[in-house]
Amino acid sequence: MRPFFASLRLDSQLAEPLYRQIYLRIKQAIGQGVLPAGSRLPSVRGLASDLGVARATVESAYAQLVAEGFLQSRGQAGTYVSAQLPPLARQLTLAAAMAMPTVKPPASPFSPDGATLAPFQLGLPALDAFPRAVWQRIVARQLRATTALSLAHPPASGLSALREAISHYLALSRGIHCGPDQIFICSGYQAQLDLIVNTLLQPGDAVWLEDPGYPITRPLLHAAGIQTVPVPVDSQGMNIDLGMARRPDARMAVLTPTHQSPLGVSLSLARRMALLEWAQQRQAWVVEDDYDSEFRYVGRPLPPLKSLDGQQRVLYAGSFSKTLFPSLRLSYLVVPAAQVAAFEQVARQRLCGSPPLIQASVAAFISQGHFYRHLKRMRPLYRQRRQWLADALQQQLGSVLSVAAQAGGIQLLARLTTGSDSALAAAAWRDGLAVQALSDWQQTSALQQGILLGFTNFTQQWEAEQAVARLAAALVSLN
Repeated sequence: MRPFFASLRLDSQLAEPLYRQIYLRIKQAIGQGVLPAGSRLPSVRGLASDLGVARATVESAYAQLVAEGFLQSRGQAGTYVSAQLPPLARQLTLAAAMAMPTVKPPASPFSPDGATLAPFQLGLPALDAFPRAVWQRIVARQLRATTALSLAHPPASGLSALREAISHYLALSRGIHCGPDQIFICSGYQAQLDLIVNTLLQPGDAVWLEDPGYPITRPLLHAAGIQTVPVPVDSQGMNIDLGMARRPDARMAVLTPTHQSPLGVSLSLARRMALLEWAQQRQAWVVEDDYDSEFRYVGRPLPPLKSLDGQQRVLYAGSFSKTLFPSLRLSYLVVPAAQVAAFEQVARQRLCGSPPLIQASVAAFISQGHFYRHLKRMRPLYRQRRQWLADALQQQLGSVLSVAAQAGGIQLLARLTTGSDSALAAAAWRDGLAVQALSDWQQTSALQQGILLGFTNFTQQWEAEQAVARLAAALVSLN
């Protein structure tokens, strides 16, 4: 059976009849060239059996496509895509895509109660693939083991069991050797940055930021009275020479060296060494945000900058939001040994915002080996889902978008060859698509045009194709 039919799924919850769902998806596949002229379709009996529908349902879909000239019936020889069908125009492809049955999208990509998961949403792992049954057993076991002492105030720096589990994981998987006392448990990236700023910086200090870079970092630093210095990112990562030329006296650099967000490049070895040398000479600090480096599809994960930190100037920030699920609100920060006392003092003022039950459960999840097995399963899954989205973009929007090559990560960058990325993102949001414009991640006026798309929660190929069809319709609406 052709890959298209192997991935074909129907949704009985839609108002659209099942026969019409089959009809529209085959019509779209013909328009996109997925089913080329002359290709043979599965038999009515065979496709009905694979889809779990009555033969009459498939017969009705085939009959309508034959009547419109898309298919030809050759009796006992089977049903084929019409050999006389002329190349379909782009408008027909889009029209078929737009006619595909969809659930009515929300007014915005994020529903008020969080019940709707918008296509292309960034920062989410594959929620359907998380081993919920294992997690539920672990949490239930932790609840049963609750003692009177465990109901008291938790340690300000985090539970020792979780800090020890993270220490072992970092040594085995990331080449970072640190004691559990160097690890501070936080309730997300914002809490990490707050802890760092209040321990190491003073109002008025300057900090290098990647440009483009994570949009949340800049306003968080500005709120603390910190000056931010945009440093351009190119194919080798943050341009360290430009950072030193602009503000050599900066007290800190915040960057994503292993898998730059959002461009996906890695900081070259020469620039890594230059950054560490600058930090040592200026007694500055480097915050390494290693947010999703576990998910690399080509070769082994790259070693973190922290593994080269012989002078102890790097703070390593990790998170479970991308590897497990974001509602945990759980992250961790590895600080230099000489700074542990200073961080402990500030941590006592703020306390760890993550519930001990969650911390203990994650510690058990890691120590029992579930975390390692989960990461191993996710890498090929994400490679497949990214390919579904890349293929759909190429087939439907290849004339206006170019998918950037990336070795890993859980989001995709597609560069625009024409038009405004902010206008496209705004139109997509109006249709319930969580598309983000690359220009919104930049601080300077030298804007790069592109869109950022999450792909991890496409569970079937047709879901990616359908979402891209909606994106294509949003693009058409701008013209």
